[in-house]
Amino acid sequence: MEKPNFRTEILRTLEGKTPVQIPVGTFTTAPVLELMDLCGAARPEADSQPEKMALLAFSQYVNASFEALRYPFDMVVLGEALGCIVDPGTKAKLPTVLKGPMEISPAVPELPEDLLERGRIPAVLRATEILREKAGSTLPLIVGMEGPADLATYLCGTTRFLKWTIKRPHIVTRLIDLCTDACIVYARECLKRGADVVVITDAISSPDMISPDAFRTLIKPRMGRIPKALGSGKTVLHICGAADSIIYDMIECGFDGLSLEEGIKDLKTATETAHESGVAVIGSVSTSRTLLRGSPEDIKKEAFKCLRNGVDILAPGCGLAPETPLRNLKALVEARNEFCGIKR
Repeated sequence: MEKPNFRTEILRTLEGKTPVQIPVGTFTTAPVLELMDLCGAARPEADSQPEKMALLAFSQYVNASFEALRYPFDMVVLGEALGCIVDPGTKAKLPTVLKGPMEISPAVPELPEDLLERGRIPAVLRATEILREKAGSTLPLIVGMEGPADLATYLCGTTRFLKWTIKRPHIVTRLIDLCTDACIVYARECLKRGADVVVITDAISSPDMISPDAFRTLIKPRMGRIPKALGSGKTVLHICGAADSIIYDMIECGFDGLSLEEGIKDLKTATETAHESGVAVIGSVSTSRTLLRGSPEDIKKEAFKCLRNGVDILAPGCGLAPETPLRNLKALVEARNEFCGIKR
């Protein structure tokens, strides 16, 4: 069987059309150590050097047989550009925010006019150009970034943000508006440089973190501005945890796809609900339990369950741990092949 055009297949899936075969890949971070060793591009250099970032992203296809190139490999790029102090991490430890500017001064900052020139944003943009040239028209480029609420917590601190959602919601709305604007500016430029899909990851929006009512009133109206602002660019929203209670709200934000974690309680109902609105579902094999610690047979068993429940793109449920075995990533592709009767 001739390999399909993976870029076409992912884009068709996110348009609500039926692909030739169910795509397999990751829409969340994938800083896997074995991939670094095989391709010769390791973090933290691959987090800031465009050539190495592109090389590590491309290794997802070359060495894991994934059908999409997902980059960058951490979720603090925008936070750093907006003035957060960041621990750059190591090969096995992702960059993290140490302190945000609003922990020093509580005033909501202005959106910098030179945002796209700050921090590691230029490196991601240049990596996008490199990957577009290398991938041509056959592989999709999936660029990920922190969502408005996650970015807000980086700026002011998680505890303060959660308290403000109750005691000072007017500050939260101003802050989320700023962060939404930052996401839009950055995402537009990524698409302009050649990215195919923008993934907005917003862990703080999970019902495990804030109430569904707080999400609906404070975050959802701003989150919904992102797909509208990006026009024909494809968009995916990833929210961690048991997001069942806000599935309708996630759909109403207007993204082309929803990336769901294994914490979702009723994946079948979530996929059916999304499909009624023409929204694709991506996921949701457990990263911490199955992909990290399980065997290839464990991966296949869980993948089959996800596929039977109607996921449109088979993928890890969340960001991959660096120690995830490469054989388990390959098992995702094998599971799809076995499920769909594809012989390679």
